[in-house]
Amino acid sequence: MSIYDSIGGAPAVQAAVEDFYTRVLADPGLAPFFTDTDLARLKSHQRSFIAAAIGGSEIYAGRDMAAAHAGLNITDADFDAVVGHLVETLTGLGVPAETIGQIGGALAPLRGDIVTAAPAESAG
Repeated sequence: MSIYDSIGGAPAVQAAVEDFYTRVLADPGLAPFFTDTDLARLKSHQRSFIAAAIGGSEIYAGRDMAAAHAGLNITDADFDAVVGHLVETLTGLGVPAETIGQIGGALAPLRGDIVTAAPAESAG
């Protein structure tokens, strides 16, 4: 059974995306990234992306991660905050910790495409 099926399929993915964006948009550090964003379109792409990434039959037809995040100056801390909101969302929806770990494992390799800000130089 795929992760997609084990969490409840399309209705679960839709609930997760709605809750996830509620959390992200309430985060003052992340909300500015979405100021001029068509949220309905973004949520649609996110549902397709997540479903495809975890074994659903949906086909993700959006831009690749590097193109979608180019020029946004996303930091490692921003990426980690988004991951934290995703974990909280999935936990709140009753997704087992093992499954959350599998989802995290599938998404972790995307860090290199999403984090576009140059690392801060240490003052050493």
